[in-house]
Amino acid sequence: MKNIKANKKYGQNFLKDQYILNKIIESMPNNTNSIVEIGPGLGDLTNKIVKYKDVTAYEVDSNLVTILKNKFVAEINSGKLSLIKGDVLDYWKSKNTLCNTKYDLIANLPYYIATNIILRAFEDINCENIMVMVQKEVAKKFSSTHKQRDFSSLSVITELIAKDSKILFDVPASSFEPSPKVNSSILYIKKDLKAKVDIEFKKFLKSAFSSPRKRLFKNLSTIINKSYLIDIYENMNISDNIRPHELSSALYSQMYKKVINNDK
Repeated sequence: MKNIKANKKYGQNFLKDQYILNKIIESMPNNTNSIVEIGPGLGDLTNKIVKYKDVTAYEVDSNLVTILKNKFVAEINSGKLSLIKGDVLDYWKSKNTLCNTKYDLIANLPYYIATNIILRAFEDINCENIMVMVQKEVAKKFSSTHKQRDFSSLSVITELIAKDSKILFDVPASSFEPSPKVNSSILYIKKDLKAKVDIEFKKFLKSAFSSPRKRLFKNLSTIINKSYLIDIYENMNISDNIRPHELSSALYSQMYKKVINNDK
């Protein structure tokens, strides 16, 4: 197994630090949910999780699937581990969920698709908790609150769909083989399973944050008539100079409702 090299195509960095692995296990939500792991790699985290809960693991790399099948023969035969080969985003498209029962997503996510995976997990009605390793800058974009510099469209969506979101702890590059060139963090999000954010609102937010350091008014004026936007600003008592990160999630929701209802 020492000869296995990380595949750049899949953005692989294997988490090998036992201290960090144990810290992830200690931070797992205390519930009866099943576990879904995306990109188990060499199975170091899988090996610890499966001792406590049933795991469904999705792995796209055929070579790693072979290694995992050999490593977890007993767990697979007993039903403790279900190993599925393929692109997890394709499974979501075809089945809408990664598990037929309520589950928690716990994984060391490939950086290049981490944001897409988290957003897709938001839409999965069976996914309750998300605890994933991602690039630190991405974790900030999901967990920041308004007026913080990293507050983004992802932050707004998270605040509206989650009961809780935070960075649990940071992970040094030395914890991986090979070591990534970016810093990592463990991001935790507890979803409100009844909350939803519609696609048109996401498009609205994308425009609002299109140029994060410019005035919000300038960004929104590309999709909303300026005179109408001025009326909305006045009605909501919003400053003309406000930047996208300075407006709260609640006010974004309020503004969006006025726009779609043509209400000043």
